[in-house]
Amino acid sequence: MTHWEIRKTAGDQHEHDVAAALRARGWTVHPCGQGTYPPAIQHALRHTRSALRQFPDLIAARGNDLVTIDAKTRLPSTHTHRYAISNTTLNAGLHFTSIHAPTPLYYVLGDMKVLTPSEVLHYTDHAQRPASGAYRLIHTTHAHPFDDVFGPAAAQAA
Repeated sequence: MTHWEIRKTAGDQHEHDVAAALRARGWTVHPCGQGTYPPAIQHALRHTRSALRQFPDLIAARGNDLVTIDAKTRLPSTHTHRYAISNTTLNAGLHFTSIHAPTPLYYVLGDMKVLTPSEVLHYTDHAQRPASGAYRLIHTTHAHPFDDVFGPAAAQAA
């Protein structure tokens, strides 16, 4: 298996877990983004810098509430207690949020904590970034518990 295939498998599992957690909280969830495209389109997207590569993975509704989710599985660092969000992801997320307001975009991270693109920018804009500048490092204490954002699971709500 290639490095990309390993990451893709882990990412697909995380998306599945996030969707299941949302459904347990009464959300109707549907996949969106590049994971829903045929293999030929997915292949072409991997070879472009198009913002379509960063399109949210899931869209969910509960009552009149509508949200989008970008599931980020390989985070956080167990050594530094920081999440690494790429500048490409952040810029696409900020752009997506501005175009689709008031529909929020949430990053659901590998530990099932939640951040928005605006929060990532806010908490990292002042920080000194590595010379490569490819990632924003944000401390895990800034993230919100999943239940605080999406509500408790139905069994817990009673």
